[in-house]
Formats: sequence, C-alpha cells, structure tokens
Amino acid sequence: MAVVEQDLLCAIKHFEGKKAAIFDMDGLIFDTERLFMEQLAIAMKEQGYVLSKKIYCETLGIGGEPLKEIMCSYFGKKYPFSEMGKKAEEKVRMVAETVGLVIKPQIPEVLCFLKEKGILCAVASTTNSDAVKHYLKSAGILPYFQEIVGGEMVKKSKPEPDIFLLACERLNQEPNQCVVLEDSEYGVRAAKRAGCSVICVPDLKQPSNEVAEMADYLVSS
Repeated sequence: MAVVEQDLLCAIKHFEGKKAAIFDMDGLIFDTERLFMEQLAIAMKEQGYVLSKKIYCETLGIGGEPLKEIMCSYFGKKYPFSEMGKKAEEKVRMVAETVGLVIKPQIPEVLCFLKEKGILCAVASTTNSDAVKHYLKSAGILPYFQEIVGGEMVKKSKPEPDIFLLACERLNQEPNQCVVLEDSEYGVRAAKRAGCSVICVPDLKQPSNEVAEMADYLVSS
C-alpha cells in the first residue's frame, strides 16, 4: 500500500534524489477534468445523451480509441465521439483564454521546489501537446517544463507505458530516475509499467486498493 502523505509538497520531497519529475496535466496541474466533464455533459445533453459522473470517471486518464470504445459501449455505435469531444475542448479553451484555468493546490510550490533542486520537469498528457503548451503558457508556468509529451505523440494511450517512456527518453533519463505525478488509475498503472516511481494525487475518483498499492505515495488532500 502506498505511503499516505498529507500534501503534495511533502510527498515530492521524498524524491529529491530523482533526476526528473513527469506531470500529468488534466486533474493534476489544472482542475480541468471537472471542467471538461461539465462541458462534455452540456454538449451531450444537447444531442440527447446523458453523461453521469460515474461514466466519466471510468474514462479518466485515457484517450484515443480506448476512450471511444468506452463511450460507445454506453451510448451506442452512433455516438458522435469526435464531435462531442471537440465541442467540450472548445469550451475549455474559451475558459482558459478568458477567466483562466484553476491551478491545483501546491502545484506552483512544487514546481519552484523542483527548479531549486535542479530536477527536470515534463508533462505527459493524453491531451494534444499544442493544447498542453497553450494552457501552461496561459497560466504562466510553461518555463518550468523542459519537455511536453501529448497524446498524439504515442500510439498507445495509458494504461500502456508509452507516454511516460517517451517523456523519459526526451528528458534523457532512465525511468528509475523519474517520478510521475498522476491523478488517475490508468496513469498510475502506466507509470509503474514504465518503471517510474509514482505519486498519486486523486482528483475526481479515489484509486482502488489495487492501484493504491502500486503508488509509492498517495496524497490525502
């Protein structure tokens, strides 16, 4: 079972000896999982589909065909997957460009800590890399990250390890020298399969006991 830490800054300090930290984005850096869920629910309702939080939480951390398969299993083969996703993404982007995205607690402090320690930082997100860069730039934290790896850059989505392995490669570090910060169960699984240490910071859904056992640290608040 993962060691429980009260907050993220305490957890990251256990990894001062690591060479790099790899961050998920949605639900980890920004409170965008909740925002995207709300906007997707609105877009779907306009087309006669009802999205529940339970269904949405089953999709946390994945993208591409695996995500499409889950959504179509609930809403049928005719479900307009690409159209719904695009509409929700446009709304989230509008929020980012106007009122701005909400940065999750302690992320600025953690980024400053890592910079002070000379630990490299990357983002590995199922979101398109251009959108990731845009959101990070809008929030003023893009300079903290040496590499950005988006979902379009790998063939297999989380829980496969591809995205974290690519992030390690681009940082020129071995996986065992990297710590991953993740909120989703799929993300934790992917990071452990890649051979990285993992800090799990739950967002919309608490991890199962199985996944909690995989993580090195579990942030409780």
